Amino acid sequence: MDLKSVRRDYAQGKLTRESLAEEPMQQFANWFQAAKDHPSQTDPTAFTLATVGADGQPHQRIVLLKDIQADGFVFYTNYDSQKGHDIAGNSRVAMHFAWLALEQQIRIEGFARKITRAESEAYFYSRPRESQLGALASAQSHTIASRDELEQRYHALTEQYKDQQVPMPDTWGGYLVAPERFEFWQGGRYRLHDRFTFTKQHESWLIERLQP
Repeated sequence: MDLKSVRRDYAQGKLTRESLAEEPMQQFANWFQAAKDHPSQTDPTAFTLATVGADGQPHQRIVLLKDIQADGFVFYTNYDSQKGHDIAGNSRVAMHFAWLALEQQIRIEGFARKITRAESEAYFYSRPRESQLGALASAQSHTIASRDELEQRYHALTEQYKDQQVPMPDTWGGYLVAPERFEFWQGGRYRLHDRFTFTKQHESWLIERLQP
């Protein structure tokens, strides 16, 4: 397949040391707001989460960012899923946001830890009831014979809890990713992209420019 016709230059913006915030969480917030405001950028909360299994095999999937706290980023999942098992064995994870409409990417590396059950419940019960039932119906990442079987389970739970609160599964909840390294990437002309890293150094951040 010839893909030469999709080549492009990058000329929307540039990133300089002077334009960077001194704290990476603030720089993330600045770019995240711009992505939310951009009319052509769809769902800026979507990011790739990379984990590593016990056999050393990396796994990636798209998840949604649900909260930004002072000490990190929160997403929700089934703790008994593949990503949950990976994190239980190796809490080192990587996140990747690709905001292609702005020619920007952010890579984040850090450690994932479970948030409290109370925090998870607060979010769980803010979700639509259909999503609550879906979380209860699905044993995420486990095999199933057919979609019909999954939908039958969903409808049975819908009837079972028709007049009751849907219980949050014990295996469902949030993780907070505490970052230790960021990379901010801005597409540049002639493929001379601007790349800056923030690396945690005790209570401060080391800021460095990388060659493209």
